[in-house]
Amino acid sequence: MSLQSLALIEDWPVPTAAAGVVRGDGTVLGTHGPAGHRFPLASVTKPLAAYAALVAYEEGAIELDEPAGPPGSTVRHLLAHTSGLAFDEHRVTAPPGERRLYSNAGFEQLGDHIAKAAEIPFAEYLRQAVLEPLGMTSTSLEGSPARDGVSTVDDLLRFAAEVQAPRLLDPRTVAQAMTVQYPGTKGVLPGYGHQNPNDWGLGFEIRDSKSPHWTGSSSSPRTFGHFGQSGTFLWVDPDARAAGVALTDRAFGPWAAEVWPVFTDAVLAELRRP
Repeated sequence: MSLQSLALIEDWPVPTAAAGVVRGDGTVLGTHGPAGHRFPLASVTKPLAAYAALVAYEEGAIELDEPAGPPGSTVRHLLAHTSGLAFDEHRVTAPPGERRLYSNAGFEQLGDHIAKAAEIPFAEYLRQAVLEPLGMTSTSLEGSPARDGVSTVDDLLRFAAEVQAPRLLDPRTVAQAMTVQYPGTKGVLPGYGHQNPNDWGLGFEIRDSKSPHWTGSSSSPRTFGHFGQSGTFLWVDPDARAAGVALTDRAFGPWAAEVWPVFTDAVLAELRRP
């Protein structure tokens, strides 16, 4: 099977784009564009960092509910963007657990916390815990665990297959990551405005009934994933039993809000055909 809908990226107003779709068993249903080209991920880095945090949890290096970040915050708060830290500054703007304040600073403090617990730099921990075991040889973290990952469609399809059918983690741990943390919490989804509720799991955004949204109108409410300001996204739709990745080299903007949902709906429609 080779998904014809992936060719829609040819019409995107971007210099370079690549996309692919994968099943949980690792079956790649198709790729289009330079799937081996390394793109800056921006915030699509966060799911990779979150997965490393979950490995650290299962290894006993950290606990999800131990203190981390600002006073009163925990590892779980940092992963779920409820620590109260500001978007891009290491200052507290709300008590932990009260609002969904999307925070790069929170993921940076999470990385520092894990590095201290594991006694190695977080980028190295991510490589050993996630990238190397999954064969993601073209992926690296070159700075902040919030936004400085670089990867390829081929590598992210390996990661997306893992999230659907975990081998590195207990499936129950991954189920937590795709379960709403602090239900009913409202906040701003960057690029899409206020959402009430603004549901997140552990490092993964959960679609639920959000509107507007960067996934498709036909995406399952259970869809989870992340998009990045570098013009990148990764979604996993459990109902479709598939995950989609698209990477570009043009910053997120109105162009992406227009073409991404159309692309995702086309992919899902093709997957549903007999």
